Amino acid sequence: MASSPQVYDESKIKTLSSLEHIRLRSGMYIGRLGDGSNSEDGIYVLMKEVVDNAVDEYIMGFGRKIDVKQKDGTVSCRDYGRGIPHGKLVECVSVINTGAKYNDEVFQFSVGLNGVGTKAVNALSSHFLIRSYREGKYREATFSRGNLLKERKGSCEGHADGTYVEFTPDTEIFPEYEFTDEFVQRRMWIYACLNRNLKLYYNGTKSESKKGLYDLLDREVGDTTLYPIVYHAGDKIEIAFTHTSAYGENHFSFVNGQFTSDGGTHLSAFREGMLKGVNEFTKKNYSGTDVREGIAGVVSVKVKDPVFESQTKNKLGNTEIRSWIINEVKAAVVDYLHKNPESARVLENKIVNNEKLRKELASVKKEANAAAKKISLNIPKLKDCKFHRIVDKRGEESTIFITEGQSATGSMVSCRDVYTQAIYSLRGKPWNSFGKGKAAIYRNEELFNLMMALGIENNIENLRYERIVLATDADTDGFHIRNLILTFFLNYFEELVTGGHIYILETPLFRVRNKKETRYCYSEKERDKAMTAIRGPEVTRFKGLGEINPKEFGQFIGKDMRIVPVGIDSLKSVPATLAFYMGKNTPQRREYIMENLV
Repeated sequence: MASSPQVYDESKIKTLSSLEHIRLRSGMYIGRLGDGSNSEDGIYVLMKEVVDNAVDEYIMGFGRKIDVKQKDGTVSCRDYGRGIPHGKLVECVSVINTGAKYNDEVFQFSVGLNGVGTKAVNALSSHFLIRSYREGKYREATFSRGNLLKERKGSCEGHADGTYVEFTPDTEIFPEYEFTDEFVQRRMWIYACLNRNLKLYYNGTKSESKKGLYDLLDREVGDTTLYPIVYHAGDKIEIAFTHTSAYGENHFSFVNGQFTSDGGTHLSAFREGMLKGVNEFTKKNYSGTDVREGIAGVVSVKVKDPVFESQTKNKLGNTEIRSWIINEVKAAVVDYLHKNPESARVLENKIVNNEKLRKELASVKKEANAAAKKISLNIPKLKDCKFHRIVDKRGEESTIFITEGQSATGSMVSCRDVYTQAIYSLRGKPWNSFGKGKAAIYRNEELFNLMMALGIENNIENLRYERIVLATDADTDGFHIRNLILTFFLNYFEELVTGGHIYILETPLFRVRNKKETRYCYSEKERDKAMTAIRGPEVTRFKGLGEINPKEFGQFIGKDMRIVPVGIDSLKSVPATLAFYMGKNTPQRREYIMENLV
């Protein structure tokens, strides 16, 4: 019997309130949801939106201290700014496109210009309270999931002006979440470095920076610098940079306090200004590649009307700021080099050395590329996808899985999304690249092919995939292969890690099932819980990815894929960590292995 056609009339048209829309399409407003195990998860975005408002008060000259607390999943933030005008308190946190950020006289350099921030926090919280203190009076409003529950007002003599916000993320949106203090503390430290002399307290621990971006870069690269950190602060720009002996460029860029992970016009202008400054001082015509190889830099700008190239504000698009940034950076570089002749000498030596290494590398590249052409333009072991980062409409979804051996690859190939998921299959254990020069990549076929597959031979900007996911077995061999690949990235392409492109795939260790139900478990704790819940269970332990049936495997790399981001505390910790784990055997490493053998 033919099914009746669906009726499409006026009754099918829905109008959602703005808060309902935030709850229904939360990803549009806060990106990923997550459970708190990733610093980009939604609960940290909620916290950031609230703290951003407090920081905006400081930027405008009101309040020197911000007090943030978190206990049992509830966050509170108290600033000592002007306090929200009482008559608009409820609207400011519940009506989209309401706020003072549209008014240049009140907020000149703010990130939160779309009037959504605290409204999203309110809509996605089971409990949300806001209280404004102004001139001896307070006004308070309490909400749940965006709905106003009650209001209070009264006198508050002895309380400093400012705003207090308290919220508990809604478990309907974030089923299981937990704040990781380490992520929050790092965020507070960055706030402090971007706002010199602002005191931020998180659960009583103070973050304060006297030297701004100088402190931020010093903590990142510290004693690995070739010369003292160069620092300049102007009215609308602050920069800090130095060179290290690492490969590539490492930059951290910010606009109005917002971290722009993909850079943008402010970062490209900073890089150009740096090159022009060096060439003007040295009266030479060095190439940008040679000047910037090994650089570690931070740039922060204040822009009145920032234009971002995506909802998540990770790339700045304003073109009118280019010329003044280039000129100010160039002048600052020339001034510093004139005043610091020893640093100027070290910097020029580094550039000359970079030039020499690049020319040596060019001849090695020529031979390797000629050999690669003989193999063919198709990189062996690469099963490519249709859409790629930057160049395609779905490029942000592009992922490449690095797998070990044919069995794991076979499971993935049959169930991957051919539009956005590529697979690169390793032949076995890769070569340990620790301590080797960059020319060594071109002499190792496996790592050369991997570099070419990723498209990063010339620079990281040409990276073809948004996410690089290491998909190795959860055994000692798999962990060893994972470490060898991470060593390769950290040794030659640190920016892939600092840019948040490297992940590790989590796959289930156990399958617990009976005839009616199947559960996949990622830990022994999850297995034990499933065995209690399922009657008469049959338990399977997966030793490797190749043991998982291709029909089953699809769900583990689909929309519910579990991946763990690879991050580093600071760039300066990388050489020592690699030397310990991947360098020559030492008594300390042997002792560590013996103590940790299971």
